[in-house]
Amino acid sequence: MILYHTSDREIRIPDIHHGRKNADFGWGFYLTPDKEFAYRWAGENAVVNEYEMDECGLTIYRFDRDTDWFRYIFNNRRLQDDLEADVIIGPIANDTIFETLGIISSGYLKPEDAIKLLMIGPEYTQVAIKTENAANQLRWIGSERIERIAKDDLKAEQDAFQEAFGAEFEKILGE
Repeated sequence: MILYHTSDREIRIPDIHHGRKNADFGWGFYLTPDKEFAYRWAGENAVVNEYEMDECGLTIYRFDRDTDWFRYIFNNRRLQDDLEADVIIGPIANDTIFETLGIISSGYLKPEDAIKLLMIGPEYTQVAIKTENAANQLRWIGSERIERIAKDDLKAEQDAFQEAFGAEFEKILGE
């Protein structure tokens, strides 16, 4: 499997212990199989690293954008990662997940309504490398320094997402 990781530098040896513990799939080294996504969401003067992962012998768990995925992300945001896997693959939660999960944990929004909100927008895939065993099966292929691209396209996508999110939220409040 070919994967991409965007950073401010070249990363030949991934570190699974760097980053946020309360990310979507918990602590790990995050990549995407979607090259276009890696480039589109890169910051200024970013480096897109390319890897090949040998999946042989790894325990891989795959999520769809459904209630199991939602529950797993919700638990990770509360630092309760209970899934034993070398690699976890699934959708990236949209940028409003902190607010959405905050609303749920406050009792303001029912979980089934929050799931509706998290289904809005394009679905991008993330791959979390969770163990040293999996990290050792990532082979760095190379990297490319890029400038951030397609700012207008990103703004249009973000605006469309915000509009759809607002409409669905208003619909939920009206029920």
